[in-house]
Amino acid sequence: MKTFEVAVIGGGLAGTIAAIALGRGGRSVALVAPAAAKEDRRTTALMDQSIRFLDRLTLWEKLRPAAAPLTSMRIIDGTDRLLRAPTTTFRAADVGLDAFGYNFPNTALTEILEAAAAGEGNITRFTDMAESIDISAERVSITLAGGEVLTADFAVGADGRGSKLREAADIGVRTWSYPQSAMVLNFAHSLPHQNISSEFHTKHGPFTQVPLPGSRSSLVWVQDPAEAAARLELPPAELGSLVEAQMHSMLGKTTIEESVQVWPLSGMMAHRFGKGRIALIGEAAHVFPPIGAQGLNLSLRDIMVLTDILCDRVELPVPADAGESFDRRRRADIITRTASVDLLNRSLLSDFLPVQMLRAAGLHILSAIPPLRNLVMREGIEPGRGFRDIPDSLKEKLKRKKA
Repeated sequence: MKTFEVAVIGGGLAGTIAAIALGRGGRSVALVAPAAAKEDRRTTALMDQSIRFLDRLTLWEKLRPAAAPLTSMRIIDGTDRLLRAPTTTFRAADVGLDAFGYNFPNTALTEILEAAAAGEGNITRFTDMAESIDISAERVSITLAGGEVLTADFAVGADGRGSKLREAADIGVRTWSYPQSAMVLNFAHSLPHQNISSEFHTKHGPFTQVPLPGSRSSLVWVQDPAEAAARLELPPAELGSLVEAQMHSMLGKTTIEESVQVWPLSGMMAHRFGKGRIALIGEAAHVFPPIGAQGLNLSLRDIMVLTDILCDRVELPVPADAGESFDRRRRADIITRTASVDLLNRSLLSDFLPVQMLRAAGLHILSAIPPLRNLVMREGIEPGRGFRDIPDSLKEKLKRKKA
């Protein structure tokens, strides 16, 4: 039987980053996960707070060459409804940043994480799946598919929406579904994107283009499931014409790359995010539509808090109530982010006139009032940052007036 301070179950992006962060934080870590899939053609946009965290883990400089900066984000009302919102543009420079964040292929991050985990002396990798998990007040015991047994003072569930650790901890979930599917693809275009991300709000959901290095972009197109299934069967040239038309040829001629994927949209949130000697991160804890680049950024905030709790005093044993501490510290952020993404998505689907009025009015206000727009931008990058920056912003304005 092998003993560790922390066992991380699940080797996706969130699980591997958690293992690296905890290992570099001084804990002995068992990473229980098969080898990562190499054919993931999706992309991920990480905001400034997440990039700074990767930088602290010495991972960012390796990832930077594969990433495209997001210097501006614009929201365009692509509906044909009576009440339409104005185009609203958010610029990173307005809040003192070179970029809100960066977008990169998942394959690039996976390769860097796999190499970092393999080279981390505090991480031991087990490629067998966790077959059974027993949680007690003193430790967590994990029996692998090959029969090997591991014990740990604490376990982290990064094993997705069907989490075996969550099930072993007897933590229930709330689930919901949407009448939508997300088409995910990458495409080349003849005009430069100028590092601008464009989100068109349509009656079926957001159509979001995000820059990649060069004259390429990624796309998440939320649409009616039947239409998504039909479009998935189209020849690439015909699908490219549809994408170009949806973008009003803003990026010129589009060329669709291979491996277009379609995913039904749903949501899930665990009743608890931690208790006793376990914590749930990533999609073991929360799932919501790919809107507003919130998914992995929320997962990285899980990892930041977890690292703070477990690695603050590495000379001491892991506290028996670390799971409760994690649950308390993550609850507000997870609930508010999940609710805000759900509300935005449902507001696009609603034909109820007052809902359309509120959405249009909200974007009108953001477009017309720069300080409020800047507050929203800061909050989108890092929860609490907008309100923390208000005193500094006021001081800067007073300085300008005196000058």
